[in-house]
Amino acid sequence: MSGGTFKEVFVDADGFHIRYVEAGSGEPVICLHGGGGLHLSPAYERLAQDFRVIAFEMPGFGSSPENLRSSSTADLARTMTHAVEALGIEKHGLIGHSFGSKVTLQMAIQKPDAVDAIVLIAPGAVRDVTGPIPTRVAREEAIRLLYAHPERQTEPLFPEPEIVAKHVALIGRMKEPGRDQPFEEKLAALSMPVLALFGTRDEVTPPEGAHLYRNVLKNCYITLVYDAAHAVDCDRPEAVASVIGNFLARKDQFFVRNTSSLLYP
Repeated sequence: MSGGTFKEVFVDADGFHIRYVEAGSGEPVICLHGGGGLHLSPAYERLAQDFRVIAFEMPGFGSSPENLRSSSTADLARTMTHAVEALGIEKHGLIGHSFGSKVTLQMAIQKPDAVDAIVLIAPGAVRDVTGPIPTRVAREEAIRLLYAHPERQTEPLFPEPEIVAKHVALIGRMKEPGRDQPFEEKLAALSMPVLALFGTRDEVTPPEGAHLYRNVLKNCYITLVYDAAHAVDCDRPEAVASVIGNFLARKDQFFVRNTSSLLYP
């Protein structure tokens, strides 16, 4: 976990003892990690300067016990919605990375009135391929796929093998397709603004699939982050924090900068 401003806390919800880290004040933003578990880049430190950032470790990931209950992203979303409610938060933004992007969208489907904006980072929720995103790859290959610039990272690049095995088992049980018509029909009913970020060097969820989110979500904006692989926020933390912070603050006015009349490039 980067930086020192985040504090570790636990909340009991839906029968789980759930770890999360929190920093900052202001409008709450709920963050859900990808398949590698909770890992905060410096981008979240920057966001915490303007928002109350709450990043959960979903049950079955990281230091939490094995999760044999959740069998779908919808199950995880219900659990995480209960966790947010247990914190007394009624309205919030959502940030979901990779695997967490689908859990995030499921949360918005299940309780849309609670969500005022969504950010998807390297999302894998809607893909024009069959089968799940590959999770069983060699450590060196995983690092190559995650980071365009592993030399810039100060935190461990990849979880320990036993933690990876736990993650793979949980995600593997879900076996959700890249295209899911009932799911996409529910997405089409969402009205809150959505920002989807794609790294230009991402081979896991490549930017060529960005148009799918524009097609499915009625109020979706796309931003390409240059020189970033799948861990977009780790490769380009300053750029990611700037774009996300502006979007969460300004919602539908986001594509016109508040410092000039120029559109984001």
